[in-house]
Amino acid sequence: MITKRKTMLLACAAAASLGLNTQAFSQAAFPDKPIALVVPFAAGGPTDVVARMIAIPMSKALGQTVLVENAAGAGGTIAAAKVARAAPNGYTIFLHHMGMSTAPALYKKLSFDPLKDFEYIGQVVDVPMTLLARKDFPAANFAELQTYIKAQGNKVSLANAGLGAVSHLCGLLFQSQMGVELNTIPYSGTGPAMNALLGGQVDLLCDQTTQTVPLIKDGRVKVYGVTSLTRLAALPNVPTLNEQGLKGFEVKVWHGMYAPKGTPAPVLEKINAALRVAMQDPMVKQRLVDLSADIPPMEKISAAGLKTHLEAEIAKWAPVIKQAGVYAD
Repeated sequence: MITKRKTMLLACAAAASLGLNTQAFSQAAFPDKPIALVVPFAAGGPTDVVARMIAIPMSKALGQTVLVENAAGAGGTIAAAKVARAAPNGYTIFLHHMGMSTAPALYKKLSFDPLKDFEYIGQVVDVPMTLLARKDFPAANFAELQTYIKAQGNKVSLANAGLGAVSHLCGLLFQSQMGVELNTIPYSGTGPAMNALLGGQVDLLCDQTTQTVPLIKDGRVKVYGVTSLTRLAALPNVPTLNEQGLKGFEVKVWHGMYAPKGTPAPVLEKINAALRVAMQDPMVKQRLVDLSADIPPMEKISAAGLKTHLEAEIAKWAPVIKQAGVYAD
């Protein structure tokens, strides 16, 4: 004889089973609609270039469109907070550069925790930077640039893409090693900062090769050095800043892909598999070579690889930022 209590228990068990089966089916069917790839900077900037480059092969691998969504502002923290609050279902993912590791030291009140509020998908690309000047800037080479800025000091303007942006960090390191203080001018993104340089409104800018290589080759800007420790295949005649006297000067912009905390593991695995396909796509690989960007080893295009790297970068940049005394509310 089946009691009323047993009937209720059987019903609850069936409902729970149905719920699990529905969740499993949902994950198996993922994705069944477009995915938003959030980029925390303006369209046209280097991180946006990387996102749009990989979105096409990722879309093919997933069978759904990966749409790049720009959410610029506050050094990437606005977009990061938005993604951290998004539904953890795989339909909102996030591409951010090394700013993810500097935000904890830069911002006194951060509305998200890079290590606790996200799931990790994998590293994407590593990009060196270039030190540039407007086309008609007086200094013809790096030696002349050193002499000029030491004489002119804060009369020389140095653009950046905003507090915490890689161009800002590169500029801080450059000023520190040069022993000078320049007139730093923040913009709302790398795209606007580059437009100011091209328009002659500012003197200098440190920017990623994904954006600068074509401009250098076209002669639209002056270049004084690259921020890697070895010369770049795309710019073989441009010396490194390290070899020109700024010993140990190295800034390489790594990028990582994230999802909101709680995104199911099977969904993360599908996105990671699509990312790996994109990073091996022949057109993507050739484009990255042309832009002097490096594809990380496969072991770094993983959740564990990104998490380990993020932890190390947070530890690396915190003392640099603290020494510079740069903070945001």
